[in-house]
Amino acid sequence: MIDVQRLAVLREVARCGSFNQAAQVLHCTPSAVSQQIAALERSLGAPAVERSTRGVLLTDAGRLLVEAAEAIAAELADTERRVERLTAERTALTVATFASGGRRLLPEALGAFAADHPEVELTVLEAEPEESLPAVREGRADLALAYHLDGPPPARPGDRSGLDWTPLGEDPLRVVLPRHHPAAARTEPLHLAELTDQRWILGCHKSAGQLVRFAALAGVELRISCTATDYDFAQSLVHAGIGIALIPEIGLARHPALVDLPLAEPAPRRHLGLALARRRRGRTARLAEELAARLTGRM
Repeated sequence: MIDVQRLAVLREVARCGSFNQAAQVLHCTPSAVSQQIAALERSLGAPAVERSTRGVLLTDAGRLLVEAAEAIAAELADTERRVERLTAERTALTVATFASGGRRLLPEALGAFAADHPEVELTVLEAEPEESLPAVREGRADLALAYHLDGPPPARPGDRSGLDWTPLGEDPLRVVLPRHHPAAARTEPLHLAELTDQRWILGCHKSAGQLVRFAALAGVELRISCTATDYDFAQSLVHAGIGIALIPEIGLARHPALVDLPLAEPAPRRHLGLALARRRRGRTARLAEELAARLTGRM
């Protein structure tokens, strides 16, 4: 029988990369951590870690154990949260969303949902996908409106993510220009190579990285004036004449002094979706699914 507490110790060792750092987090000695791992390995009959000059590395068996530890921790967190809700007078529903999605997609659906379910206590968390998806997986949120950039979606049927992912659609990134810009009257998509002499204002670090990758493929070196964390701020700088911007479609301010144009393909985009915990059950889960259906119907 594998000891769950020892699994938790191995999980922390894997996260920290060393016995010493794991011991600090667990408020015990490195010797105690080593003893727990050794006992786990004896019960397993196989080594879970390998010690090297680079720290502690997981064996194949160790990686399987850490995956199990992650799943157990998520299940326990979710169970604890559901037990707390059993004693609550009102049903609570927590929705996580990234800022521009929350601003453009969520309010109408939430308003209609709240009108139909006045007994539900709604909480909205603003969080980027790297925070909101673990929150759903661990039971700290019931639903996440999220996105991913290049590559596969964050969850696929039958994987170990613990999430169900429902695609909502694409959110293309568009070039925002002052209305007096020479390219503003274009009726065809812009090529990055046509904008090599421009100064760029980017609305977030992730879109900056995505644009840099696409620019490299096009053989273009970008001149970046600002990488902001707010799309409205970035567009205000475009309005002030500081540069041009790359903004997701749902983050556009639609200012009368600005024009937004598509980039020629292949062009950067965000892929929007909804994440629900795969193990969901009970009334809260049904409410989360209802809200997800409302959001899906608005795309």
